[in-house]
Amino acid sequence: MDDVRRWRVPGRVNLIGEHLDYNGGLALPIAIDRSLLAKVRRREDGLINVWSGGQHVSFPVDAAPGSVDGWAAYVAGSVWGLRSFDVPVAGADIVLETTLPVGAGLSSSAALTCAVAIALADLADANLTREVLAQIGAKAENDFVGAPTGLMDQYTVMLAKAGHALHLDFSTTPPTHRPISVDWTADSLVLAVIDTNVKHSLASGEYAVRRAECEAAAAEAGLEKLAQIGLDELLALPDELRPRARHVLTETARVKASITALARRDWTAFGTMLTASHESLRDDFAVSCPELDVAVEIALEAGALGARMTGGGFGGSVICLIAPQKVDGLRTQVEAAFAARSWSRPNVFTVRPCDGASQLTE
Repeated sequence: MDDVRRWRVPGRVNLIGEHLDYNGGLALPIAIDRSLLAKVRRREDGLINVWSGGQHVSFPVDAAPGSVDGWAAYVAGSVWGLRSFDVPVAGADIVLETTLPVGAGLSSSAALTCAVAIALADLADANLTREVLAQIGAKAENDFVGAPTGLMDQYTVMLAKAGHALHLDFSTTPPTHRPISVDWTADSLVLAVIDTNVKHSLASGEYAVRRAECEAAAAEAGLEKLAQIGLDELLALPDELRPRARHVLTETARVKASITALARRDWTAFGTMLTASHESLRDDFAVSCPELDVAVEIALEAGALGARMTGGGFGGSVICLIAPQKVDGLRTQVEAAFAARSWSRPNVFTVRPCDGASQLTE
């Protein structure tokens, strides 16, 4: 491919602050050293050709929602989003390669939409900020694909900094962001991921139900966003809405406590927040599943300082803060626990906080 430009966009792990983005709250994600690579070159015939994993899909640049399905809908959605911002997309050939597991709760979809958005904006010499490109990636998922996600994933994969978490505050529109140091490696710790290999789709099912429940709870409490809720409003909610709101209230407190713990390098306190977050997601928000719960249990038994599910839930991955010499034991234990239950073999690996999207020059 002549005149090819290459963009690498990472996945993300949300350390804490789950399901708070669309509720107007706080989140603390990192970009990770697993990523999607987009190789692109310009065409002038109004066609988008995209190759990924041995599959090839072609569609016109003016493809409308509903006209492209499957994984290619995320690509088409980004083209549609760019054109809605008057970016003159003339056509492109796109080759996608990835080290991100799909459906693992590590934002493979945000990496895809944002990679296409930033690469095609670059080809068109469009002067868009990374914040706007993140919003285009979210628009692709929300309005083209129909997945009711928040903005956390897209902001993270576009704006994160190596060695830092991204402190996101969704109480404003657009959200504010600032980096926070997360140097656990200096204290001989690593962040391990347990991919349960239970796949999930945020475009349908219970994720959308949870979001609707949060909107109902906010309306019942007379609030614009549920993250504004206080204890008095929480206690006044109907029984069926109170657990969802309780998670939002307590998760907000955990994010704030985690920021303090990170500043003090108090990894024990931070680990406690991780585990408490998982318990809230399991019991109050009801987005966990048996595989995630067992993975958390095994991680703690293996010596992790804390563990929790990350991402939207109903499958995906668990993260845990653990000493590097204990990772092999963690892997052995969680594989044995899954095998004993006749579950798919999990994948255990470590990640580190990395930069957001970057253009490769070689």
